[in-house]
Amino acid sequence: MAKNNTYDASSITVLEGLEAVRKRPGMYIGSVSTKGLNHLIYEIVDNSVDEHLAGYCTEINVTLEKDGSATVTDNGRGIPIEMHEKGMSAERLVFTTLHAGGKFDNSAYKTSGGLHGVGSSVVNALSTQLTVRVKKNGFIHEDKYEQGNPVVDLVDGLLPTVGKTRETGTSINFLPDPTIFEKTRFKADEVKSRLHETAYLNPKLRIIFEDKRDEVTEHIEFHEPDGIVGFIKDMNKNKDVVHDIIYFSGEAEGIGVEVAFQYVNEFHENVLGFCNNIYNAEGGAHLTGFKTMFTTVINSYARELNILKDKDQNFTGPDIRNGMTAVISIKHPDPRFEGQTKTKLDNQDASKAVSKITGEEVTRYLDRNLDALKSIIACAEKAAKIRKTEEKAKTNMLTKQKFSFDSNGKLANCESRDANRCEIFIVEGDSAGGSAKTARNRAFQAILPIRGKILNVEKASIDKVLANAEIKTMINAFGCGFSEGFGNDFDITKLRYNKIIIMADADVDGAHIATLLLTLFYRFMPELIFEGHVYIAMPPLYKAIPNKGKEEEYLYDDLALERYRKKHKGGFTLQRYKGLGEMDAQQLWETTLDPETRMLKQVEIEDARLASDVTEMLMGTDVPPRKEFIHEHAVDAELDI
Repeated sequence: MAKNNTYDASSITVLEGLEAVRKRPGMYIGSVSTKGLNHLIYEIVDNSVDEHLAGYCTEINVTLEKDGSATVTDNGRGIPIEMHEKGMSAERLVFTTLHAGGKFDNSAYKTSGGLHGVGSSVVNALSTQLTVRVKKNGFIHEDKYEQGNPVVDLVDGLLPTVGKTRETGTSINFLPDPTIFEKTRFKADEVKSRLHETAYLNPKLRIIFEDKRDEVTEHIEFHEPDGIVGFIKDMNKNKDVVHDIIYFSGEAEGIGVEVAFQYVNEFHENVLGFCNNIYNAEGGAHLTGFKTMFTTVINSYARELNILKDKDQNFTGPDIRNGMTAVISIKHPDPRFEGQTKTKLDNQDASKAVSKITGEEVTRYLDRNLDALKSIIACAEKAAKIRKTEEKAKTNMLTKQKFSFDSNGKLANCESRDANRCEIFIVEGDSAGGSAKTARNRAFQAILPIRGKILNVEKASIDKVLANAEIKTMINAFGCGFSEGFGNDFDITKLRYNKIIIMADADVDGAHIATLLLTLFYRFMPELIFEGHVYIAMPPLYKAIPNKGKEEEYLYDDLALERYRKKHKGGFTLQRYKGLGEMDAQQLWETTLDPETRMLKQVEIEDARLASDVTEMLMGTDVPPRKEFIHEHAVDAELDI
């Protein structure tokens, strides 16, 4: 077939209206997984929170409806429904036009989380149906859309009314489009966590959550009058705290700053940053300002008290923050975020403002509370001591015992050294490892066999983790080191493989091995997950072999088998794979290794705080909370029977 090499004006495609959102949804909501699905709710909720910040909304209702849709209702002023200069109702402009909203100047909103003017229109574009009801000026106005397109006729350019009311506010109901999203069932736990977090950041706001999808409706009210102090108290509720919660606030350069922190007897930091109520998962300037100034202040006190001698080096930032739980929340009139999902704050004036307030207020507090100061410095001393011990351990284990790049003979490496092209499969067992080595494309696929179940790092001390042969093998193979509290020598730029693929049997033991590996990555190499390098291979459970005619078909779960039985008219033989080792090399290539035909699940973390808590609960040593969690979520489990 001849190629068309013409590249002229006709080759340029212009995506009109919301078509761009439907074509490239990941650009606007991050992904089309459950994480992106839940993000639709957050976009609408954030608009209601902005009404609260403006002083007009006191209550937000979020409902997961029986039909799979979500409804967000507030008692704010109501979206403007008057005629816009563009010749249509302002409400319709908001829901059908990218970069249309009330957040581009400070006339309607002094501070806002929704700044790009795309939130409402993106939700509309990615929904099968969306209904807007606006209570305003004594009437209830209604508009409806299908896949982003309006289906209600305007009356002289304005919305029709469907009733009268004395109330004000906006209600938005939307049903996610199944042709866009991988799954359309909202994840209630993540939604509740986000709403609870929003309540902590807005102590005068009440948020009511209802989940009507099951037989018994779940009803929860989130109202946290103690604000971020209550947030810290909740995060540390089951921990051994070192001192009372320290809280301060202030304003600098037109930026409002609010900080609360407390130390616990654990050796990791949990510092969360928010700007205009939006959680910034990757931090940014406000966290940099806090961390830098706090490190300076504590080192200064340590020298004044002669805890650090002239010959001693300063405590590092990680030394000082180990054991710290902190929330830094700022209100900025013109924030700049990296990306629509607002994961990192970019304003340098935020760093200066937070640094100034922190320097003044922390000094004022610690001058008057010497016991708290000594407790904080004691935590830093202990952390520095452990860090130095670990550095020696790393030197002994990872430098003096120099492993070759083939990871002591276990790694069957690939030929390419282009990290963007390469992928590594972590395979349990010699049998499966042998099949995988034979089946792979050695040009870009590496195979790393591991023996059985690795160490549960949630229960183990750092020295045991570093001494574990399987873990050392993986650290060495990946090439980017690891991070844990004190050393933090992980460098994602040195990663040798773009994809790290966990390939375990499709049974309970295989699931346990995958969980242990994910716990290792999350605690010691979290950037691997956050930057999208970790995947789980999906080997088939069955192979259906028709008695006559048709081709064999691999079936990846029991639902696929059920569908196959319904559509397949003739008889067939069913082969059940109990393990990867039962497949020959050709079968393993076709089903699990071949990029053209395989199924992979990318590991994502929507809510880092919730993920950390659940990991600690499920993999840690405290049994009663684990039992309670398993009983509560048993209905969500996928069982292999």
